[in-house]
Amino acid sequence: MATYVVLLQFTDQGIRTIKNSAERAGQAAEMAKSFGCEMKQIYWTLGAYDVVSVVEAADEQSFLAFGFALGSAGNIRSQTLRAFTKDEITSVIGRLP
Repeated sequence: MATYVVLLQFTDQGIRTIKNSAERAGQAAEMAKSFGCEMKQIYWTLGAYDVVSVVEAADEQSFLAFGFALGSAGNIRSQTLRAFTKDEITSVIGRLP
């Protein structure tokens, strides 16, 4: 499973319906499962991003499909960071000459 850190900002629509944010997060977690993904963590944050989530996905295509489905609802914009565990990065570094 690949891990992704997703940085989210509310759109105008998303902030107008902020009272439903926690409920939408639950719906997003259920939607993630239908794409072979799992929302491991979700945090509402202060600063440049409104929400940060950690998502695991079977593959990039599954994650991308989930992201498209989530974004098409119109409540959020996202930026994604691929995250690597210590073991994964050790393997990558081990390939260096």
